[in-house]
Amino acid sequence: MTMLALHRRGGETYPAREFEDVYDRLGQLMNAALGEFVEDGRMGAWMPMADISETEESYVVEIDVPGASKNQIDVQLSERELIVTGEIDEQERERRHRKMRRTGRFELRAMLPGDVDADRVDAHLCDGVLTITIPKAAAAKPRHIEVSV
Repeated sequence: MTMLALHRRGGETYPAREFEDVYDRLGQLMNAALGEFVEDGRMGAWMPMADISETEESYVVEIDVPGASKNQIDVQLSERELIVTGEIDEQERERRHRKMRRTGRFELRAMLPGDVDADRVDAHLCDGVLTITIPKAAAAKPRHIEVSV
């Protein structure tokens, strides 16, 4: 069993820092196990958190990319596959106490459930959330069918 070193602050024992270090190391291990690979000394792409919803007219994809600018994001649509890639630069800090927000290359791939109108896609970045509105193709929209007697 490994004992955690206890840090002292003002004469009091302070174990929280060691727990934070263990938590950070566990997070790195989980990232490696769940798909982040090291290639040529660089960390592989990570997948940002995203929600995909549907209205009668379109599919709406909201992707969390805090710290990214529009110049750092590339959005592509190939038939029904949405591909969003980019890179968020890590900001230099004089003293960093904890790092939980991701930086580096990211990639999100999502297959949309129906046909889309690729010519009318809109992408908007506001407050760290990229919102992509993808109109449905006319054939994919629900149609009212009159019932006859």
